[in-house]
Amino acid sequence: MDKTNTSKGIFIVIDGTDGSGKTTQLNILVKKLREQGHEVEVADFPQYNQKSAGLVEEYLGGKYGTADEVGPYTASVFYAVDRFDASFKLKEWINQGKIIISNRYVSASMGHQGGKIKNPEDRKKYLEWLQNFEYNVMKIPQPDLTLILHVDSEISQKLSIERKREDWKDKTKDIHEENLQHLKDAEKTYLEIAQLPKFQLVECCNNNQILPIEEIHKLIWNQINHLLN
Repeated sequence: MDKTNTSKGIFIVIDGTDGSGKTTQLNILVKKLREQGHEVEVADFPQYNQKSAGLVEEYLGGKYGTADEVGPYTASVFYAVDRFDASFKLKEWINQGKIIISNRYVSASMGHQGGKIKNPEDRKKYLEWLQNFEYNVMKIPQPDLTLILHVDSEISQKLSIERKREDWKDKTKDIHEENLQHLKDAEKTYLEIAQLPKFQLVECCNNNQILPIEEIHKLIWNQINHLLN
């Protein structure tokens, strides 16, 4: 029996620091929801190997310079265009009453691009600009809940480098993953935005050790359970 709310879908984002196991946790969550009879769709950002993510791939590959050389507002537009492209299918799924689980979303730009801005007031202005640009100008759907998975940036970088995967064809590097200071700045901003409405922090480490996958899943499940009832 389909248990999904047929009147309106539920939109949940899993985001957070690199190497925190976002994809792993997304897959576990989707499997559990489907086993319970929910109709679930998965979104993944950026949409690598799609035209809409072309500028993102060039940016992350270093074509336009280092992460710091490409300003947060400029880089954010690259990602926003990709999300705009996906927004039509997201809206359709929501209208169909489905549950959407997204691997990263606007929160990723908030963390990685917001972290480039050292002044707290300037960073606040950027975060307000970004949300207005994506949600009001681009009119993409707003999540019901964004979970921020947190892993210390040094552990994060180690896990990211060890992770052997290719997000897009012919990938050679990622200017975010390779820059520890960038990851530290992003981590700080992720912790800040986790305090915003409809955001929740999920601590994935204890005593400088990453928690077992199943323990992290339980923490995530405790955060989303209220949305399903």
